[in-house]
Amino acid sequence: MLNEFKKFAMRGNVVDMAVGIIIGGAFTTIVKSMVADVIMPPIGILMGGVDFAELFITLQEGTEVAAPYATLAAAKAAGAVTINYGIFINAVISFIIVAFSVFMLIRAMNNMKRKEEEAAPAEPTTKECPHCISQIAIKATRCSCCTSELV
Repeated sequence: MLNEFKKFAMRGNVVDMAVGIIIGGAFTTIVKSMVADVIMPPIGILMGGVDFAELFITLQEGTEVAAPYATLAAAKAAGAVTINYGIFINAVISFIIVAFSVFMLIRAMNNMKRKEEEAAPAEPTTKECPHCISQIAIKATRCSCCTSELV
């Protein structure tokens, strides 16, 4: 069982997948930072100084301090139950950026693969019988038309 697991874990596909997951996690962290720290602040300024990470609705007041709460952190510290729709908006924008980036990567890989297939000449599947000049399968040892033995 241990040898089977070792074979499974060392196969190229599993290692490639692990590397992809690690790089994907790092890429997601970068995109989250880009959304929260680069994209959303200018959008917030254009919308009148709104910080999307601080947009929330209080469903139930906290036991420590009564509403209204100036920040999401203050609401959480007070034990309030909130819907954090600003964080959700940031997450949706992050997802769209990651999904678009993955789409562009897959698209580029497919284009490269297509160009390789177009550049590589197709291997022949038939050959010509030297006796009767008919087309026969490349692996044939005898011609199907004239029954001549092929060398």
